[in-house]
Amino acid sequence: MKLRGIFIAIAVVGVGFLFITSCKKNTDCIANVICNDSTGVGITGATVYLYANVKTPVGGTITADLRATGITDAGGRVSFTFKLPAIYDIRASKVISAKTYSALSIIKLEEGKGVDKTVVLR
Repeated sequence: MKLRGIFIAIAVVGVGFLFITSCKKNTDCIANVICNDSTGVGITGATVYLYANVKTPVGGTITADLRATGITDAGGRVSFTFKLPAIYDIRASKVISAKTYSALSIIKLEEGKGVDKTVVLR
């Protein structure tokens, strides 16, 4: 009888352990920025800068420490991973034949999801 009680206690602890360890939620927020030209072709080597502007108590704005920079791949794509959701400004640019092409946009990241944003450099 005592052995059966010990077995039940071990089983309850084991099942409880499974519930505790399986409840970890993925909160990573992935931002995929795709840079295209005006014809829809991906731009390789474009610099993409994500940043968050924050309002100050006196009515101005500053760029927060939440920022990231990346370079697009052969398909014109760059990805960023953040731990928490936020709204980021996007600034993308590329110099081609002494002319600078650029784009501005925003991206809203959601908890545990990936978000794609396509920008057209002009």
